[in-house]
Amino acid sequence: MTLTLARRLMLAALMIAPLGVCAGSGLMDSASAGAIQQAAFQRIPAGVVVTPAEGAARRVRLEVYGPETIRVTATEDADLNLPASLMVTAQPSTTTPFEVEAHGDVVVLKTAEATAEVSRLTGAVRFLDEAGNEVLKERPGSRELNPVTIEDQRGAHRYLATRQVWDSPADEAFYGLGQHQQGMMNYKGQDVLLAQHNMDVGIPFVVSSRNYGLLWETNAITRFGDPRPYGMLSDRLIVRDAGGAFGGLTARYYQDGALKVSRPESQVNYEFIRDQQRWPEGFKAQPGAPVQTGDMGKPGQAGVNVVWEGTIETANPGLHKFRLYSSGYVKVTIDGKVVEQNWRQNWNPFDHDFQVEMAANARVPIKIEWTPEDGYISLRHMDPLPASDQGALSLASEVGDAIDYYYVGGDDIDDVIANYRGLTGKSVMLPRAAYGFWQSRQRYNTQDEVVGAVRGYRERGLPIDMVVQDWFYWPENAWGSHQFDAARYPNPTQMVKDVHDMNANIIISVWPKFYPTTDHYKQLDAIGGMYTRNVDVGARDWVGPGYANSFYDPYLPAARDLYWKQMSDSFKGMGFDGWWLDSVEPDMHSNLDFAERTLRMGPTANGPGAYVFNSYPLVNAENVYRHFRAEHDDQRTTILTRSAWGGLQRTGSILWSGDVVARWDNLRDQISAGVNAGLSGLANWTHDIGGFSVESRYSNPAGMKPEDKAEWDELQLRWFQFGAWSPIFRSHGEFPLREVYNLAEPGTDYYAAYAASLQTRYRLMPYIYSLAGDTYLRDGTIMRGLVMDFPSDLKARDIADQYMFGHALLVAPVTEYKARSRSVYFPAGAEWYDLQTGQKYAGGQSATVAAALNKIPVYVRAGSILPTGPAITYTAEKLDGPLTLVVYTGANGAFSFYEDEGKDYGYERGEFSNIPMTWDDARGVLSIGARTGSYPGMPMSRTINVRFVSGPGADVGDFDAAPARTVQYAGQAVEIRR
Repeated sequence: MTLTLARRLMLAALMIAPLGVCAGSGLMDSASAGAIQQAAFQRIPAGVVVTPAEGAARRVRLEVYGPETIRVTATEDADLNLPASLMVTAQPSTTTPFEVEAHGDVVVLKTAEATAEVSRLTGAVRFLDEAGNEVLKERPGSRELNPVTIEDQRGAHRYLATRQVWDSPADEAFYGLGQHQQGMMNYKGQDVLLAQHNMDVGIPFVVSSRNYGLLWETNAITRFGDPRPYGMLSDRLIVRDAGGAFGGLTARYYQDGALKVSRPESQVNYEFIRDQQRWPEGFKAQPGAPVQTGDMGKPGQAGVNVVWEGTIETANPGLHKFRLYSSGYVKVTIDGKVVEQNWRQNWNPFDHDFQVEMAANARVPIKIEWTPEDGYISLRHMDPLPASDQGALSLASEVGDAIDYYYVGGDDIDDVIANYRGLTGKSVMLPRAAYGFWQSRQRYNTQDEVVGAVRGYRERGLPIDMVVQDWFYWPENAWGSHQFDAARYPNPTQMVKDVHDMNANIIISVWPKFYPTTDHYKQLDAIGGMYTRNVDVGARDWVGPGYANSFYDPYLPAARDLYWKQMSDSFKGMGFDGWWLDSVEPDMHSNLDFAERTLRMGPTANGPGAYVFNSYPLVNAENVYRHFRAEHDDQRTTILTRSAWGGLQRTGSILWSGDVVARWDNLRDQISAGVNAGLSGLANWTHDIGGFSVESRYSNPAGMKPEDKAEWDELQLRWFQFGAWSPIFRSHGEFPLREVYNLAEPGTDYYAAYAASLQTRYRLMPYIYSLAGDTYLRDGTIMRGLVMDFPSDLKARDIADQYMFGHALLVAPVTEYKARSRSVYFPAGAEWYDLQTGQKYAGGQSATVAAALNKIPVYVRAGSILPTGPAITYTAEKLDGPLTLVVYTGANGAFSFYEDEGKDYGYERGEFSNIPMTWDDARGVLSIGARTGSYPGMPMSRTINVRFVSGPGADVGDFDAAPARTVQYAGQAVEIRR
């Protein structure tokens, strides 16, 4: 055993010992004791700096940002001057009291609510709660600070590749990390790549079931879990073909059902544009043959099918991890079992992770069947890590300046998210209208279509609040001009006025993308504000004949200002209510490998593209938000954005889940994606109801086959039902048309079901808008993981297809075709009522519940006070109308009813009201407290109806059922007895 290893083993013992034991325990050898004596530390205004005796870091700094928030910075040298954070807006606290002491091997920093200890020997850090219990501990020796060289158009740049590992007990669960499409709720033991991609959003904030969070301060590509990149099958597995020969799988290429090529292939890899050269002769695009615009010579593949078949074998038994990246139709069968089967639109492939238990030295049959449809595919693999490593909390980044992270403690997960927002910014409230129904389409092509969409809802009495003008309102060759094609949009100002006159709002798509022929590109390029490599290499987009294009650099302050000025000048006086900021990953050219992507999104004013890789959506959204507020006084804006980064909630933005597809598995994946987005601090989240892209069986204008039409109708309705219970309720997609009146005929069961979902959403607007107010006032989360409200229920931690909508409602969407029932888990610690029938369920059990086509299973927690409003068709209608409070008996409960003006930022100045409500179940008394606060236009009095639900009843789900009590409320406290 080396001396260094002995010291580390000794350190491990000391780190778990009480502080008083360390100094005089007699456990330290003289060399260690001498090293510790020379390990200096220095108190600084907000914390302490330690110089460890050994280890990767020469300096470890702790800084207090709040009673439960401590920043840890570890550098390779003495320099602690790091670039300003893009995510964190807070500064080290000057008001939080703390103490710094040395006890033997450790330097201790302690606030009233958290303690951080740093080993003077290794620099490893551990955190304890207010009671002195260990919450989180760095694994000694796991810190990595490895020099890397990044080359871009400006030369070579030296940075550090970083990694840190923290020990994690077996029963810990992890959440957050942004929005991912793997259908997983709990990321314990999983591998998550944080790299912005259409549909996949990385945010380096992880939340633990142990009531802490970690914000990893980096903007680069980061890996949670296994730090090793996944390799191709033959990298770590023995691969044989269908006849048993070594070297690769048997790859068979079919054209219109006829076998054309059979050859061995050691990898399944048509992952990026660069990999298309691997196609066999005869399958490549021929000179002069039509090729999809912008695909840079990708094969024309009509009627093509590819099958890979053979065996795989490992010397390392255990749970092996596979990552399928694909578009088109694909099915993977391993050892006779279908482990993955899916479809994605050809230009937008994505990952599908699965795991397979493999014994040592056993041949396992594998078969991959692929219908490319001009798509992409790769199948990657990773050997299992030791269990202790796979279950640990590990974060590794490709490019950075130091190991830099924030420990964010809290009494519960809501408290952790509140403290995270204390670092990265409050969640800005959206206009009230944003919580109503949005109608969008890919895309409205004319002014008349936009206005006609809103009119179609109004004429049918269906609620709507928002309509969206998607891309391509400009002339074909003028992307980035922000000009309307006059032939299709003769009077955009009148278009906006017409929408407003129908009591709806309208937002417009503005990309960070420009054609070099536009004045806007030239203006930005003149100040060094354009990325030019996309143009230099001859990349073309998919419009018409294909046009050269690129994106602006939002990291350059002058470019930010000019970008906004171009927007503001172009749309001045038109009155648009918000902005759709699309393709902000940025997606310069789909299906580029990461190395090329980083080159095309730089160099930036902040450094190489690799250095800022994930942060573009935040910087872009914040630019638009700040400029809009500066120019538009008190008008709340709405921003819809396709990607996010830590802190996006401070920009008045809604994250949507990208160009998902119209498939049942994609519908299910949205549930965990949205919940984990909320656990990443983003309260306002949405998705394309019905799926953006559709299979050809759905998109034939001549009509669908009856069996396909039946599935399409049901998928759209089930997705719409889920949308009604999402933070932002928004329909969007490609053909077929997605307006309710185009999806179903009036008088049909489907139409009635759509109308019921809309009406339920609007009847619950008093509850929903109160949740919105809570996101600002109390840092609340609307779409909530079960772990947030039921932390002690271990069964609830992994459930990926249910969630809480606020604290009162349990939502269980139907995500299987033809399902008319589903299993629902009712979390322990509460009793539950069916929202429609009043049927009661005990907590801590699963039950199979009815799920008729017109019903999404929703349950109300006993003790809840659920405020509902009158029937309305837009959110600003009948704001002084009667309020009905539905009390679900069986437990005590409380609710705070929030109201404000709804369109301005007066709430930031305290212009809002709250009415506290409590239910005392034993006494049977509902207390409506005195109203606090006020705002311009506030109704001074209103009618409040009260209903009580204690079990099944014919009128439980009827919003207009007769009340048990009615009072006139004028702001003074009142008690209502059952």
